[in-house]
This record gives sequence, structure tokens and C-alpha cells, in this order.
Amino acid sequence: MNFKIKHISWIGALVFGSFTAQAQTPNVNIPYSYQFYQKLNKSVYDVENRSHSSIKGYYADDSLLVHRYNELMKMGTDSLNHRSWVRRKITEEHLLNFKGEDYEVYADFLPDFQIGREFSEGKTTWINTRGVQVGGKVGKEFSFYTNVYENQGVFANYLTDFINTNQVVPSQMSGKLSGTTKDWSYATALLSYTPNKHLNLAVGYDKNFIGDGYRSMLLSDVAANYSFVRLRASLGNVQYQTIFGYMLDPGAQKLTADRRLGDRGKWAAMHYVDWNATKRFSIGFFQAVTWADAEPEGKRGFDFNYIHPFIFLRSVEGANTTSPDKMRLGINTKYEILDKTTVYGQFMIDEFTAKEFFSNKGYWANKWALQIGFRGSDLFKVEGLNYLAEFNTARPYTYAHFDRVSNYAAMNQPLAHPLGANFREVLGLMNYTYKRFDFQGQLMYARYGLDPEGKNYGKDIFKSYTTVNSIYGNYIGQGIKTNLYFAEGRVAYLLNPKYNLRLEVGGVYRKESNSLGNKNTGLITFGLRSTFRNLYQDM
Repeated sequence: MNFKIKHISWIGALVFGSFTAQAQTPNVNIPYSYQFYQKLNKSVYDVENRSHSSIKGYYADDSLLVHRYNELMKMGTDSLNHRSWVRRKITEEHLLNFKGEDYEVYADFLPDFQIGREFSEGKTTWINTRGVQVGGKVGKEFSFYTNVYENQGVFANYLTDFINTNQVVPSQMSGKLSGTTKDWSYATALLSYTPNKHLNLAVGYDKNFIGDGYRSMLLSDVAANYSFVRLRASLGNVQYQTIFGYMLDPGAQKLTADRRLGDRGKWAAMHYVDWNATKRFSIGFFQAVTWADAEPEGKRGFDFNYIHPFIFLRSVEGANTTSPDKMRLGINTKYEILDKTTVYGQFMIDEFTAKEFFSNKGYWANKWALQIGFRGSDLFKVEGLNYLAEFNTARPYTYAHFDRVSNYAAMNQPLAHPLGANFREVLGLMNYTYKRFDFQGQLMYARYGLDPEGKNYGKDIFKSYTTVNSIYGNYIGQGIKTNLYFAEGRVAYLLNPKYNLRLEVGGVYRKESNSLGNKNTGLITFGLRSTFRNLYQDM
């Protein structure tokens, strides 16, 4: 990296003098889903709460959220009449629930059955997913959660193209993906331990998310699950999070023909500190470094130089004068302009050379990403009507590296924005809940540049930046100029809030157009669905 920043400690940047009383650090994880988290808006974005809203997932036993979360888990429950065992299990309880003096364990069957019609190709689409989840807590300190899914499906044309190209189901896993019918499995696990009111330690095979928007330019849940150890520390108005992760890159060139060594892997160290400076304003600082587990020259493994949780990682990485690692720095901000309206933003620096940046010559290595948005609840004074509007952009070659194993991605998908780099995007979302009915709508427009054969204009973050098309004259959208229009709507009737079991009908319209032609998709789906996981279709 070309930017030079003096060695500082994160601790010194936190302004620890702003301490306030804080309840016990919670530990019962709420699986992250944008659609479900929207329902927590009034508690999260309350000027009196000083919630660390950008650090996800949240915890159900957080004193700021527990009341609203319990309301949602009891939505539609009939407390006046004694229902039959079968009806209670379908509409308001976990399938299995065991409680003792100091423990609680639950288990559920998780179906995701969908059938649809894709009109442009006249094709029937379907998904047949059978899942199981088990979770619970032991005492006040331990909680655990795991799920596993077995899946088969036939997808709409654009998703099929993505799967065939990247050999991974979006936001999920790889598997038997040749042919028309795809077959894959998917699993999640998280063990959480809270020893005192200031610390939480989690070991997981899951995802993480940093930001207040629908997308994140710092760390999102777009990619597949990965193994990690996560530490969260709360002290007054400051919350700190560090993540050490191990990820796979099945698309990287193998170092040996021996299949017993599996896919190549990478390590990541990601630190984030969030400071609620006032009741309305918060600012967070992010740093992440990625490196290959092994190179042709030999095995490297985990670099213990990055294990120090509070140190500025750029200084550690820079101490290695021939470092092959990739460092990224970012800022996340939020300001609650009204009681129910919040503006937010992110800025991520991948690489930066000051004199080239201000010369305005389109230097390829000035790589950054930006997000600006606003969100709120109770629009037009309608309780439960949530909204979000957002702009995202990333310059060409952002998130890429000279070696794809060290880029900012996992399992052939970006760790930040699903479009990679070299794009601009605007989107809007609305959600409304009325009793057991959920209504969701999304509009999105993006413009980006695709690569002609044999060229690298910067959108594909898996290409080495040593193959840039030009040193100067680079701009956002260069290459084959492409427009993407996406619209989606869903209506669901909630059957059981405990695991989001619902009947759902949805529709998607997607159009991708450039000088090579148009790719259109019109899709309508019907399904019996469950779980809170995010499965992105807007790509």
C-alpha cells in the first residue's frame, strides 16, 4: 500500500473518557437478516439507546432490544385460548423445546420449498431445501446455535449463469453444480461465551456484517460462511470487535495435483471500533488484512503478528518490508437526524497515493469504495413502515490483489459488495408488517463496466491487478458499459415467528443491457419458507 499513516493504537482513538453505565454484554445471537432486522429499527435507531447498530449480528438478550425482540417472537400468539399441540407447534412454538433449571434447548425443522415460473425462457424454477436448527443457552454465559440444510434447485437464468461461472450458489456454498439441477449443502454454527458485562467471545462458522446499510463496503454477508473467532468488548459508549477468519478460495490455482489437500485457503484479521460520540452521532474505524495460507514457495499459515487486538495493523504489515499481504482501512458513520430517521455512510481505502489522487489522472491504484444512505421507520406516520435509500460505488480494481488468494473475497464471492468493483449503484427498499403479514419491495439500478475478452477493466476482483488495462485514465464504469435494472416484491403470511415459517409469494424483474445485447428475467415464485438467513438475488 502506498499511503503512509503513523503508528497509532486503536485505544488512543477511542476517547475512553466518554464512559456511561452499560448492561451486561449479551450472548444469544440473532441470525442476521436485513428483512428481519428492519423490524428492530425503532429500538436500534433510538436516540436514547446509543445502540452500536453497525456491528451485526445483534443479540436477543441485549437490554436495548430484548423487549422488541420478544414482541416479534410472540407476534400473532393467542394467549387467551388453549390451542392444540399441533397448532401451537405450527404457529407459535419451537418443534422441540427442553428447559431445565439453568439451560434451554430448542430444535426445529426448516423447510424452504419454492416453485416458480421464469417467463423469458419459459422455465419452471424450484428449490427443495430441508433444514434443521438446534440452539439454546446454558446458564447466563453460554449460548449455541447450529443449522444444516440439504438443497436441490433449478434457478432463474441469471442465477444459473452466476452459479455456472463461479461454481457457488449465491450467499451459500459450492456443491454438485453441473447440469440444470443444482445440488448443495449449507451449514452454520456459533458458540457464544460472555464471561462478564464487558466481553463476548464467539467461535463460529457463519458470516459477519459491519454497517448500517443494506450493503456494506467494509464487510458484508454476501459470501459463503467461513470459520472465525470473534471478540467483542464493550466499555461505555465504545464497542470493539476483532475477527480472525479462515476462508476458502476454490477458484485459485492449486499448488499440487493431490486432491487430498483441498481448496486453497486464506486468513483474515479484521478489527472494528465503534464510538457513540453523542446520542445522535457515531463513528467507527475498520481495518482488515488478508493473506494466503500457502504459496508456491511454501506453507505460511496463521501470522501471529496480527493477533494483537488493539494495534494498528498497517504498522504490523508495514514492518515486513516484502509483505505480500493486503491491507484495507475504512470508516463507518451514522447520524440520527430525526428520532426515526438516520443518515449513514462508509468510506473504504484499498490503496491510496495522495499526489496521484489529487492530480485527477485516473491512476489505477487509487482504489476506494463509498456508501451514502438514509433509513427510517414509521414512514408517513404508518407504524411498521420501514424504508431505506442507498448509493454505493467502488473504483476499478478495488478489493483485488496481485494474487487472487489474498483478495477481499471468500468462496468465489466478494466479502463486500456483490458487484465487486467498477460500479455505481442506487437502491431503495421498503418493508411493512401488519399483524402476521409482511410486505417487502426493492428497486435497484446499477451501472458498471464488464471486461472484453482478455482485458481487465477492474470489475472482476478475482483478476490480478498486475493485468490492469491502463495505468492512467481509469474511471468508474469503464469497459463494456452495462446497465442493470432490478425490481423485487414479496408478500408473506407468517405462520411461526420462532423460525420465520411463512407462506410467501414473490416476483422479480431483472434487465441487464449493454452493447452485446439484453438479458431479461421475469420470475414469479410461491413457497413455504423458513429461517432468517439472507439469500441475495439482486446481482
